[in-house]
Amino acid sequence: MNSKSFEENPPNKTDHRRGVTRWVITSIIFFILIAGSLFISAGTFEWWQAWVYIFTAAAIQVLDYVVLVPISPDLLGERSRYQKGAKAWDQILSRLMATIGPLSIWIVAGLDFRYSWSFDIPVWLEVIAFEFVILGGLLALWAMAANRFFIGMVRIQDERGHQVVNTGPYRYIRHPGYLGSLSFILFTPFALGSVWALVPALLTIIVIFLRTYLEDRTLMNELQGYQEYAEEVHHRLVPRIW
Repeated sequence: MNSKSFEENPPNKTDHRRGVTRWVITSIIFFILIAGSLFISAGTFEWWQAWVYIFTAAAIQVLDYVVLVPISPDLLGERSRYQKGAKAWDQILSRLMATIGPLSIWIVAGLDFRYSWSFDIPVWLEVIAFEFVILGGLLALWAMAANRFFIGMVRIQDERGHQVVNTGPYRYIRHPGYLGSLSFILFTPFALGSVWALVPALLTIIVIFLRTYLEDRTLMNELQGYQEYAEEVHHRLVPRIW
C-alpha cells in the first residue's frame, strides 16, 4: 500500500482503540518488569530511590498517553506491535537498547543496593540525576509528538506515507528521541544510587550510538529528502559534537 492509499483509507477509530489498548497492556508489562527486576534483585521494598524511579517512569508514560492519543493515536499502536520489514540489525539493537540494556541496569542496581557494592551517592546528585531522567523522557515525548513516524524499529514506512520531519526538536538534531533515551539511560544508575549500574548503562549507550549511526545511514539511502535535511541539520545525536 502506498502513501496515497493510506491517506484515502486512514486507520479508523476501532484500529486506534485497539492500538492504544495494545500500548497500555505493553506499558503495564513494562512496569511489572521494572518493579520486579528492581525489588527482586534488591531483596526488599525498602528502597526509596526505586519507588521514586518507578513513579517517575509511570508519570512519563501517562504523559505520553495524554499528549499522543489526541494528536497521533496510531503512533502508540505502531510502537507496541512487531514491525514487519524492520531492518535485521535493528531487530537486535532495538531489543538491546529498550529491553536487555535497561533490565541489566535495574538488576545490577538492585544487587548493588542489596550488597552495598558502591559508595554512597549524595542525595543532591541523585536529585539531579532524576531531573535528567525526566528531561530524557520529556525529550523523547517531544520527538514523538513532532514525528508520527517515531516507531519502535527502523524501517521505511511507505504504507504510512513516511516523510522527513524537520519540526520540533528535529530542527536542532536529527535523532532527538535517541538523545532522550541516552539521558534516561545514563542518569538512571545515579538516580538509583548505583555506581556499578554504570557498566551496563555505558554498554547500552554504545548501542544507542551504533543504532543512531545505522538508522541515519538507512534514512540517507532510502528516505526521500533526508539528505537535504541532513545538510541543514548537521548533528545526529549530540548538538555541536556528533
